[in-house]
Amino acid sequence: MARNKLLNPNARGALNRLKMETANEVGVTLKDGYNGDLKSKDAGQIGGNMVKKMVEDYEAKAESSGTATTNNKYNSSNS
Repeated sequence: MARNKLLNPNARGALNRLKMETANEVGVTLKDGYNGDLKSKDAGQIGGNMVKKMVEDYEAKAESSGTATTNNKYNSSNS
């Protein structure tokens, strides 16, 4: 069975808190541990909103530190 391996194992707790916070915001009740009865739609909402928050956080940090995001290879304006 494949598992996602965190680059920073200490981040697991923070990711779990983000997951629970995001689930609460979108109105999905998660249990601690296994959530196999979760609908795909609900899991997608949680995951999608987690990614959205992480991107917003990264952009805010990059902006405040003066890191230029316009030269990023993933920026669509550079195509």
